[in-house]
Amino acid sequence: MNAGGFVVLEAAVLNVVGGEERAFEQAMRTARPLIEMTPGFVSLDLHRCMETRSRYLLLVRWESLEDHTIGFRHSDRYEQWRELLHHFYEPFPLVEHYSETLFAND
Repeated sequence: MNAGGFVVLEAAVLNVVGGEERAFEQAMRTARPLIEMTPGFVSLDLHRCMETRSRYLLLVRWESLEDHTIGFRHSDRYEQWRELLHHFYEPFPLVEHYSETLFAND
């Protein structure tokens, strides 16, 4: 694990159906504890785009890739997460995982 406390950064650009931003943000508040309970979860940040107000950047830090892809996505909590959030996205987001490389040991 690096000095930042995580080894994997999950990133997703979430394009929310126009006019549904408040409902999405409330659903995210409801859904957040579901992901936080997952072993290996480190943190979650949600940022709203200033230029496109219905676009959000979701950043989730994990201790390992498997904590997300297996531990969370194969859990009952993920089913609840999906029910709360997935209907807001148009199109469905691409979710990618990143490891810190540049400046990691500086």
